[in-house]
Amino acid sequence: MENTTRVWRLFFAVGLFAIAIQELINKDFVFVMLPGNFPEWLSNRLIWDWIFSLPLAIACICIILEIKARPISIIIGAVLLLLVILFQIPGQHTPMVLAFWVNPLKELTLSGGAFLVAGSLARENKVSSVENSLEKLIPAGKYFFALTMVVFGYSHFLYRDFVVVLVPNWIPWHVFWTYFAGACLMAGGLGIILNVKRRLAANLLGIAIFIWFIVLHIPRAVIDPHSGNGNEITSVFEALSFSGIAFLIGRKKLKN
Repeated sequence: MENTTRVWRLFFAVGLFAIAIQELINKDFVFVMLPGNFPEWLSNRLIWDWIFSLPLAIACICIILEIKARPISIIIGAVLLLLVILFQIPGQHTPMVLAFWVNPLKELTLSGGAFLVAGSLARENKVSSVENSLEKLIPAGKYFFALTMVVFGYSHFLYRDFVVVLVPNWIPWHVFWTYFAGACLMAGGLGIILNVKRRLAANLLGIAIFIWFIVLHIPRAVIDPHSGNGNEITSVFEALSFSGIAFLIGRKKLKN
């Protein structure tokens, strides 16, 4: 069981590491980390990109190598949550349009994933007061992920015409798969939130997202790696991290 848990942590950390490296290569934040309308009081976006992305990449390496992985994961979770609260939410100029909440919810999910990674690791005997306070957020990680799944599932119905075109051409019945995927996301998210067949719901979500990672996101990134600040590439890494998060929630032992 521990060996598979390490794999799921690896999925999460590799995906997040790749996003950090993408930001360093692009010399700019990806939208899932910071909205395009960067606050004017934080001048020089390039400097802040390096201040954020380089430590994030190093932190992900520490998680992969399991070097102080638990406290580092907790810090990552807290930092990403702060970015959601301080930048993503205030940056929503059209809050009643669900489509504009995609990136804040994705970042919230990555924050929850970091907390879940921390919860999958053994707690040291002596921890700092900061870590002791922040680890209380670990149980919230699964709800961050589940909320996003429910909203994204609902968006499959709300924005059907957009989602339909994302289904690869070689797959028939695009509308059916759009609705089916939306229903699966909503059912899985609600199962986690309500703790109804939580492990089954999470593992099925993990399998589904990993399939989309291979069948949907990688081909789209190959076809269009540049537009939207490399958004399709970012989506590949997000899907890998999200599948790892789902599998972490599906573990037998989960800190509630």
